Amino acid sequence: MFKEKVFVSFDYENDKNYKFLLTSWNSNPSFEFTFDDRSAKEIQSDSVSVVKNVLSRKINEARTVIVIVGKEANKLHPDYREIGYRNWQNYEVAKAKALGKKLIAVQINSQYTYPEELLNSNASRVYEFSQNAIIKAIRGY
Repeated sequence: MFKEKVFVSFDYENDKNYKFLLTSWNSNPSFEFTFDDRSAKEIQSDSVSVVKNVLSRKINEARTVIVIVGKEANKLHPDYREIGYRNWQNYEVAKAKALGKKLIAVQINSQYTYPEELLNSNASRVYEFSQNAIIKAIRGY
């Protein structure tokens, strides 16, 4: 079975449980959810250039980027000037767009704001964090 190469963009501090749930669905053979996770493991560096290099490489390996839109998805990062974007999620979305990757925005709560870089993009929108909704978006229907 073909496994979609997916990078998951998420706020590690606030939304890592959603990423872990995706990983659990993927590893459970009784679920129909299957993807080849290209997300970076936790990057143990304070160097913005090191983080950018790792994220860029991992996004390049993926065909699809799932953006988990949590409460802090558009929050200003202390290193935003050096990152070149409001935060890491905005950087990841901008990089995905530049590389022509398929974007899927999964909005956890309708009150949460999309990362700026997702606005005016051709991202597919998913309005619930559910296995079926995310599978449909990955498959393009």
